[in-house]
Amino acid sequence: MRSLKCLAPGLMVICCAAPAFGQTETQHESAQDSETSAAANANNPLADMTAFNLQNYYIPELSGTDGTANTFWLRYAQPFGKWLFRGSLPIAKVPTGSDSSTSGLGDLNVFAAYLFDTGNPSVSFGVGPQITMPTASEDETGTGRWQAGLASVYFNASSKRFQWGGLLTWQTDVAGDDDRPGTSLLALQPFYFLQLGKGLYVRGAPIFVFDLENDTYHVPVGLGIGQVIPTEKVVFNVFIEPQFTILDRGAGQPQLQLFVGFNMQFLGG
Repeated sequence: MRSLKCLAPGLMVICCAAPAFGQTETQHESAQDSETSAAANANNPLADMTAFNLQNYYIPELSGTDGTANTFWLRYAQPFGKWLFRGSLPIAKVPTGSDSSTSGLGDLNVFAAYLFDTGNPSVSFGVGPQITMPTASEDETGTGRWQAGLASVYFNASSKRFQWGGLLTWQTDVAGDDDRPGTSLLALQPFYFLQLGKGLYVRGAPIFVFDLENDTYHVPVGLGIGQVIPTEKVVFNVFIEPQFTILDRGAGQPQLQLFVGFNMQFLGG
């Protein structure tokens, strides 16, 4: 499931106006550095703070069908020492025919990432196990299978102007309803964020999905815009990102997606 307020250094020098805010030049620069740090971490999936995200994928076009789909995600992340735990629960609407669809809860995914010391506080790296539970309320919105696998995340915020990284996951079925098809999914999510200043940023976070069980896949590209709003206790992050599929194989693959989100990071939590 995040950006930064990268003010141009030249703007801070002109802050002879700083006393109007009751700050010395040094205090003003310190405040800017704090805001910049918060903004750079706003899109960091491994940030050492509690986070709650509301995210939605609207899919108006799928290959091989006239139907549309939508997935609304509830995501919660909580650090515990060197570990970061994240849970994701989808609420999905999936087409079941040209004029029909089914809606309901999807399968709950939980992963735990061990955070390695990279020697650079601006670079985060974590890896750990993940499990997906068959919590779907409808057959069409879940797999009916317990799935297990691995997840690995990298995030580089060395530059105040540009942050980047990626999430790599793999999972396969290990138990569940034997009458349901098996699963083996590989997913790669590159992400990139270009800071424009004052919390505004350009972003992309498409997910390349490879269904190894059925030999299908889709590879989208994404380019959107977001705004980070830091407050005393919460960093808010809102964004919208159209995603266009450039490579795909198989029926039911998204051709166009609209990804929107409202993310919250709780400072000191």
